[in-house]
Amino acid sequence: MPIPGPMELILLLVIVLIIFGPGKLPDIGNAVGKGIREFRKASTELEDSVRGDSKPSSSDEHASSESTKH
Repeated sequence: MPIPGPMELILLLVIVLIIFGPGKLPDIGNAVGKGIREFRKASTELEDSVRGDSKPSSSDEHASSESTKH
């Protein structure tokens, strides 16, 4: 799938601006950003579960550090 060039991105932005108006653009950007963050988080968690890597929770780290001190 080819990457759109700068002219295509400008055209897309103009079309979105015409359809939604300038007042809705920040809301749309916020929703897209949240969606991308959730997708990345879910994909990272899926990769970790497939690899078998589990990050210890803060209570596990605290308990293990206490046991090594004694």
